[in-house]
Amino acid sequence: MDMDIDETAKGEEKHGKPIVVILMGAPGSGKSTFCERVMGSSTRPWVRVCQDTIKSGKAGTKAQCIESAINALKDGKSLFIDRCNLEIEQRNEFVKLGGPQVDVHAVVLDLPAKLCISRTVKRTGHEGNLQGGRAAAVVNRMLQKKELPKLSEGFARITSCQNESDVQSAIDAYSGLGPLDTLPNGYFGQKNPGAKIQLGIMKFLKKTDAPASSESISKSIPDSNASQISEEKDACLKGTGSLSENAGMELKEGEEPVVGSAGGDVSLKDAPTLAFPSISTADFQFDLEKASDIIVEKVAKFVNKLGNARLVLVDLSHKSKILSLVRTKASEKNIDSNKFFTFVGDITRLHSEGGLHCNVIANAANWRLKPGGGGVNAAIFSAGGQALEVATKEQAKSLLPGNAVVVPLPSTSPLFCREGVTHVIHVVGPNMNPQRPNCLNNDYIKGCKVLQEAYTSLFEGFSSIVRSQSKLPKGSIENLQSDMTESRDHTDCIPKDHFTNSDQKNKREGLHKSERSKRSKGYRDETEDASDSNVGKVNLSNKSDGSRTKSWGSWAQALYNIAMQPVKHRDAVLEISDDVVVLNDLYPKAQRHVLVVARYEGLDCLADVRKEHLQLLRTMHAVGLKWAEKFLHDDSSLVFRLGYHSEPSMRQLHLHVISQDFDSTHLKNKKHWNSFNTAFFRDSVDVMEEVSSNGKAILKDEDRMLSMELRCHRCRSAHPNIPRLKSHVTNCRASFPSTLLQKGSLVLTPCNVSIDA
Repeated sequence: MDMDIDETAKGEEKHGKPIVVILMGAPGSGKSTFCERVMGSSTRPWVRVCQDTIKSGKAGTKAQCIESAINALKDGKSLFIDRCNLEIEQRNEFVKLGGPQVDVHAVVLDLPAKLCISRTVKRTGHEGNLQGGRAAAVVNRMLQKKELPKLSEGFARITSCQNESDVQSAIDAYSGLGPLDTLPNGYFGQKNPGAKIQLGIMKFLKKTDAPASSESISKSIPDSNASQISEEKDACLKGTGSLSENAGMELKEGEEPVVGSAGGDVSLKDAPTLAFPSISTADFQFDLEKASDIIVEKVAKFVNKLGNARLVLVDLSHKSKILSLVRTKASEKNIDSNKFFTFVGDITRLHSEGGLHCNVIANAANWRLKPGGGGVNAAIFSAGGQALEVATKEQAKSLLPGNAVVVPLPSTSPLFCREGVTHVIHVVGPNMNPQRPNCLNNDYIKGCKVLQEAYTSLFEGFSSIVRSQSKLPKGSIENLQSDMTESRDHTDCIPKDHFTNSDQKNKREGLHKSERSKRSKGYRDETEDASDSNVGKVNLSNKSDGSRTKSWGSWAQALYNIAMQPVKHRDAVLEISDDVVVLNDLYPKAQRHVLVVARYEGLDCLADVRKEHLQLLRTMHAVGLKWAEKFLHDDSSLVFRLGYHSEPSMRQLHLHVISQDFDSTHLKNKKHWNSFNTAFFRDSVDVMEEVSSNGKAILKDEDRMLSMELRCHRCRSAHPNIPRLKSHVTNCRASFPSTLLQKGSLVLTPCNVSIDA
């Protein structure tokens, strides 16, 4: 099984470290499709090893698969092991392919049994001939033997996918890997290592709407599995079970899982409990020593004022330095270990996997209060589901560093149903990571102040929940708040959105500052936060002529107000005519970025444009060309595009004139990039042609376009994140796609003409 290290090292030098991705899933879970989609778009060299086709297109043996895998790795290629691999014994030899020169990943396609069975029954022409009536029984039998992977088996990374959205995210992650790129190690996605069978299997096979009882499941599976399920069910109901068993982690000698005790049976009636991660010490790279001092300081000030309520600091790893530091410092301060302790586990599964019941959990959120980014924020939004996203938007649209917002969790959320979590508290800490927005550039005087305020806001939010549940002695909360009230004026920590004074009506729960409390001096560009592209838009409906009407939020009216009364905004306006006004984009996504805004009533967006507006479109295009040529006179190296967004977030039809360098600190995320570099951005020349021919413009689907993978607008190479993409774009000298120049979408000096043949 040992590989030739020298040969592998040579391959690594040429291609980067190879990756072996062991796909795990029942027939019909989409393993082959996963391979095809990644291999069809990735720039990394991949080889698919499938036992159904390993022998010249026919089924072969496991030994042949291993031999093929070794040969591919010697060539420096990465692998997909396309087998079911649901049992440890079936995958352990492939795991052994890893080592210092090779990373082994697992991608678990743990989709609902009903979906897998439906796919296998319906499909035809399957490589392994697993289709039709017998497929359901095979899927059922395989899932009964399922053993979910653990990092301790030898995996560097495990990605668990429970739905199609998870699968798409995993496809995007691996598709974006270049020859030298890597993915972070660890366990990503939901997991339940103790689960042996999906309860939905029997429900589907029996065609019944009622959940399968534990008795019926026991009769349908081997005795050993049935007894194990029964034991796990009892442990879950009691809230017991060892940490190492339920969390799927193995404790080594000398390791301490917790400080203090969670007790035997832990339930909500025992004590209101807040589980919180360390704020700002992971992705935001805050110094651990300073962070641990602040945590212990705030806990000591807070914990004795909450009666029987408890605080739990949570991290994923037993090797966590922040847990170790906090444990030591909490012990030195003699903090009651029954009221504050540390815990190792997944904060979204503390009860189901760790036996610890927490009715409130904290999220180390981003300032936009949006899913994504990774770490705790991504995990909590994923576990909370759509219900958490909707509930969060009802409370606040964004949050300043140092503040928190309490979000009551709807009963429809999986976190509520599975874990008993009643509230999520989003809290935003300071950022010391230069790769993220609003970095404090190592200013720890300000950073420590913001982090202190973040924990104060978090604990005050928890206190409001405890108070509402009448768990505290009279006077405790009032004393706590008077002791802990501190200043939170940190509006300079995030980009300042510009709103009018009438926008100051603020939705609040607990103590938080939302986006709408920031003042305006002009207007807000719809792409500064493209993920908020629907903010301010409600009641989307159809007019009789097919165009759409919208109700726009007050901040989204800024462009309209400037267009209708430009004299009042002379400081912001570059040019005024009867038809248009021109102004700089407040949050430019490139070196040069201006807006040409129509001055016609009733033209809110491209969807409202009809044939009678064609002359206006031509005027807007001519004005845009004039400004592009002016900029080219100043810098002949620039290249421009003129176009509209299919679905803007600000009212009043406006044309973007934007240079194609995309060199801007305001270009921060995937939606910013894709709003200008996918079909979501409609070239002005195309719009005029469509309106002339068809009477209206063709609009592109916003959600699909804005969520597409990141690709260079010149060479079309894929990249895993914005920093990598921006670094590439700075140095990319590839020709622009020929279609852009041939149809006149690019504006440039003759010396810059360079297109694909």
